Amino acid sequence: MGITKSEHFTDEQNEFATLAKALGHPARIAIVQHLLKVNSCICGVIVNELPLAQPTVSQHLKELKNAGLIKGNIEGNAICYCLNEEGFNPIKSFFDQINTYLENKKNQCC
Repeated sequence: MGITKSEHFTDEQNEFATLAKALGHPARIAIVQHLLKVNSCICGVIVNELPLAQPTVSQHLKELKNAGLIKGNIEGNAICYCLNEEGFNPIKSFFDQINTYLENKKNQCC
């Protein structure tokens, strides 16, 4: 495997790349979309929503949680997941910058 050379990029660029990587799988997008609909949900319900085995869903949840995009609270013998609003702030900011640029640019490209 090659070296990522992440030290050549800003902390903001590395942070956004981590978030983008966490969202870079359709199962993780499906999990986020499901949490948007239901607000919070235990792992077992998420497993029933996806065509994946429970260990696979758990791994995807772990990736989203490690990236700070979701939170998990223990409720009895299950973990209840919800979106971590603060975790999405860098993504929102990045796309706000793109949106502002596009609105001002008005198709005046090279």
